[in-house]
Amino acid sequence: MSADTKQYVSWFRHSSPYINAYRGKVFVILLPGEALAHDNFHNIAHDITLLNSLGVKLVLVHGARPQIDQALKAAGLKTNLKDEPTGKIHRPLRITDIDSLSHIKKVVGQMRVDIEAMFSMGLINSPMHGADINICGGNFVVAKPYGIQNGVDYALTGEIRKVNSEAILAQLASNNIVLLSNLGYSATGEVFNLASEEVAVETAIALNADKLLIYSKESGILDKEGIAFNKLSAEQAQKLIEEKSGLDGTDEALKNLQLGVKACLATVSRSQVISYVDDGALLTELFTRDGVGTLITQENYEQIRAACIEDIGGIIDLILPLEQEGTLVHRSREKLEGEIQHFAVIEREGMVIACAALFPHGDESAELACLATHSEYRNNSYGKVIFEYIEELAKSQKITKLFVLTTKSPHWFLEKGFTEGSVDSLPTEKKNLYNYQRNSKVLEKKL
Repeated sequence: MSADTKQYVSWFRHSSPYINAYRGKVFVILLPGEALAHDNFHNIAHDITLLNSLGVKLVLVHGARPQIDQALKAAGLKTNLKDEPTGKIHRPLRITDIDSLSHIKKVVGQMRVDIEAMFSMGLINSPMHGADINICGGNFVVAKPYGIQNGVDYALTGEIRKVNSEAILAQLASNNIVLLSNLGYSATGEVFNLASEEVAVETAIALNADKLLIYSKESGILDKEGIAFNKLSAEQAQKLIEEKSGLDGTDEALKNLQLGVKACLATVSRSQVISYVDDGALLTELFTRDGVGTLITQENYEQIRAACIEDIGGIIDLILPLEQEGTLVHRSREKLEGEIQHFAVIEREGMVIACAALFPHGDESAELACLATHSEYRNNSYGKVIFEYIEELAKSQKITKLFVLTTKSPHWFLEKGFTEGSVDSLPTEKKNLYNYQRNSKVLEKKL
């Protein structure tokens, strides 16, 4: 087996928990007009097709802003863009008169046909062979006039009154992909031009979607050095919004932050910003532990908690390499099962990435043992986090002295306030079990 094949097999195996977790879940995907115009869109379509094949319920919301700009310019009409807050999200809204709306409907209609054609492909030896995807749309978004704001009449520009979630869910239950545009409909039979971003976020909220996936030119939300944030809590994202508050609605990062926060503060579990430029960004974001974009969530991305019996396999995977190199003393599965109530773990996306154990003794002392961090996360302070958790747990149990036996990491513990002790200072039962052949250093810390 070649190295590439082994790498593929490994990736495929590690993706299985995500495949199981996503089956039957509802994802809303925002595809701005720029994404549809990009050369990478056919790859994005292939990735969306794969999600559908894996049982994910998909709603696609497409924008058309650059295509509309081009059509209006060709017709000799003004684009008439104004920066206005819609639902506390700044958007460059278009003043839509009757002539403009006529061209907008043509553009959106043409784009819809092209998208449907893209998802109808099924050539042999293509990623979409045998997919048999059904795309459906309809008057699922009820709109009303945006009205007059700051003395400006926005005419046939609208805002969302209601998303018909029941009708959309019925289509999703039939395994159809629902396609929405920037057009909404009123009870009086009018058509309104909407912001596609608002359609996406309001639809995600109405459906209680599991994810709102936002395609962007950049690979997520970038920091000052141009590196994408891997994850942001809704609170952290809100602080970034405040920092960018002086920017207008044309700032892509600001818009996407506002969308993500609005969704997460409502009913959507997670919002994720990914690049439409990078091939495979959708699959990498969804099926690898660290992804390639920016995750915005209300949930704790990493969870530190008491271990349970279901964590045994993850703990074994974590400590086995350290046992093999002699850093940790071997613990059998049976022994771990008997000791699991003493362990704490840090879980990240269903994977145990750090663990530690606290074994109290009768003299108000306790042993800190089996502290381990996954090799991929040893530079991210998770060892310090779980140590502090164990330390606070010891204090809550009226432990006055913490001790540890180590052969490899004495300096790490010294930096955490431990001092060198001796075998004689150990509790009697621990002293009787001391392995002089390992010659572990004894370190102590008063709490």
